Amino acid sequence: MSGSPVKRQRMESALDQLKQFTTVVADTGDFHAIEEFKPQDATTNPSLILAAAQMPAYQELVGEAIAYGKRLGGSQEEQTQNAIDKLFVLFGAEILKKIPGRVSTEVDARLSFDKDAMVARARHLIELYKDVGISKDRILIKLSSTWEGIQAGKELEEQHGIHCNMTLLFSFAQAVACAEAGVTLISPFVGRILDWHVANTGKKAYEPLEDPGVKSVTKIYNYYKKFGYKTIVMGASFRNTGEIKALTGCDFLTISPALLGELLKDSSKLVPMLSAKAAQASDLEKIHLDEKAFRWLHNEDQMAVEKLSDGIRKFAADAVKLERMLAVSAPQVGAAERGFSWHWCQLLAAQHAAPSPSLVREVA
Repeated sequence: MSGSPVKRQRMESALDQLKQFTTVVADTGDFHAIEEFKPQDATTNPSLILAAAQMPAYQELVGEAIAYGKRLGGSQEEQTQNAIDKLFVLFGAEILKKIPGRVSTEVDARLSFDKDAMVARARHLIELYKDVGISKDRILIKLSSTWEGIQAGKELEEQHGIHCNMTLLFSFAQAVACAEAGVTLISPFVGRILDWHVANTGKKAYEPLEDPGVKSVTKIYNYYKKFGYKTIVMGASFRNTGEIKALTGCDFLTISPALLGELLKDSSKLVPMLSAKAAQASDLEKIHLDEKAFRWLHNEDQMAVEKLSDGIRKFAADAVKLERMLAVSAPQVGAAERGFSWHWCQLLAAQHAAPSPSLVREVA
């Protein structure tokens, strides 16, 4: 005999329950892992693409990207950059075959302080997607939440109709500036905020509702809902499922496959912790930030200053590693014509250590 509706509901996984209150997004470049969890959207970043690009399953895409860079010609640097852009789009295009929604593709973090360069790179990525038949409506362009990045997002949204996902967001100042810029979505980080507090305070463990990353996203969510901003809040960078559960009800949450797997096996009861109605009761006051006020308020948050600069450096370092992988030199291109040599990936892994599941989670 089948169980009662109440019993069946109790046995529902935490992941299935979460999907009732929040749009679940997969945070991975491994599109084979996406099929298991059936997310609405997916996000990528240079670190995740680097990890995926070292897997044997994706060498055909790597080889295609290298061959593309070679065909376009130009200097070594130009060929390599074109290959990287193509690789990001190839991964994005494959991911979009697995999900009904959108994929986020990131602009090189080394452009984080150059508004015009970010706009140009974003438009180029959108053109590459268009070349493979994918509409810009299915793409979110990820930009670092520097002042320049936020203004690039504003220009892309207003002048080019390109949707943006503002990443590396750690401070309330960044969130306010993004809301005022009218970007489509922000990705306030949770786990990296926790990491900073664990490393820099005497406290080594936090209950989920006291987790400083959870409290940061809750404040941002309440501010956006109280004052009617349309920008989507997507919590990101999680260290444990407790953080995720504590943000049930947030617009979107982007979650690594490892934590999605834990939620799938978890049958504990979830209830909404965030809601637009509850946000109206918050005591937050509306503020306006011009560039000077933004820089001052952001600078007052030591954690945010350190984590933003650290995040940019880490993504930039992984971009450099990708360049080494995709450097279009004569010997490598010869191997690439048949799908890129796995031997080259082994050489890279020897230098930088092959990605483990824990590393893939840590890059979030």
